[in-house]
Amino acid sequence: MFYELAAPTWGPEEIAAIERVVASGRFTMGETVAAFERAFADHHGMKHAVMVNSGSSANLVSVAALFYKQDRPLQRGDEVIVPAISWATTYHPLQQYGLKLVFVDVELDTLNMDASRLEQALSPRTRAIVAVSILGNPAALDVIRRFADDHGLYLIEDNCESMDAELAGRKTGTFGHLNTFSFFFSHHISTMEGGMVLTDDTELYHLTRSMRAHGWTRDLPADSPVFRRGTDDHYEAYRFILPGYNVRPLELEGAIGLEQLKKLPGFTAARRRNLALFRDRFAGDERFIIQREHGKSSCFSFTIILNPARNPDRRAVFAAMAEADIGFRIITGGCFLRHDVIRHYDYRVAGGVENANLAHDLGFFVGNHPFDLTAQIERLHAVLDRACP
Repeated sequence: MFYELAAPTWGPEEIAAIERVVASGRFTMGETVAAFERAFADHHGMKHAVMVNSGSSANLVSVAALFYKQDRPLQRGDEVIVPAISWATTYHPLQQYGLKLVFVDVELDTLNMDASRLEQALSPRTRAIVAVSILGNPAALDVIRRFADDHGLYLIEDNCESMDAELAGRKTGTFGHLNTFSFFFSHHISTMEGGMVLTDDTELYHLTRSMRAHGWTRDLPADSPVFRRGTDDHYEAYRFILPGYNVRPLELEGAIGLEQLKKLPGFTAARRRNLALFRDRFAGDERFIIQREHGKSSCFSFTIILNPARNPDRRAVFAAMAEADIGFRIITGGCFLRHDVIRHYDYRVAGGVENANLAHDLGFFVGNHPFDLTAQIERLHAVLDRACP
């Protein structure tokens, strides 16, 4: 395809890293994963990192950990505030742990949660917020964290789409009590599959480490705050304290991650050069609503919403893009309230979700990659210029 939604970013360094792991004979989680965890935490200025097998699993063990805190654990029936647009596995762990979701509309120009509506979403049952930075564009994370602190709420920052973005000089994925990342093929760095949890809270760090591997104590130090080690080493090696999972990563993924992390600054710089060209062609054109940058975007992709005031024909636009060999898709997961799965959820909506619905009905995104996309962006602009009179 002339303009792909996603593109590979590996070079000979990643292949060599894979070969080193294969030669070592150690494939399950070990020292290479631990080295990647340390490097990733250092890159973000955080104390603790826990690698898992996907960003979805990072969200799962983060939600789970909050149910097993010694003080003020989450409980079934508690409410959690969420944006109306995100990926499905932002929401699924919340439902699976019996939480009630409170949906808040997004800002049409940033596509992130409208923080001015947080007070409207708050109730005596509210215990947490999930903040999501959509497609590389930082949400109002500083405002959301202050609101969470003021009301005694936990903040989970789902940063799976926005690695290496910044807000006021601080990297996204560092504002929450727990912060999650994805290393899927199309994301800012890729380890094939993989994800990460970052936290500065030692108790949450130990809870997520235990939840990652069967709920056992094997990966925890003797002075862990989440259990007391006994004297029977035979038993302690396979002692289970939490109803955990097996969402461990592979050494292969840790090795690849170490190489990809070295390249991340260059990847982000290339994506931002493409963003500058995209803005030059589309910003200020009343036919299109594009993302207003908030902070410093790491620009996962380029979003376009066709201006509803011009009565656009999205089918005709999509037909023209397909004919021009340009890939496109729904913005993240669209408005989650529009999916069939919502019938399985306990939820309420804080006001309307008009903007999320507009993005769902008239929006799409095209890919951004860490190399020059001048020809692709120019073709996109020419095609849309013809298709949107």
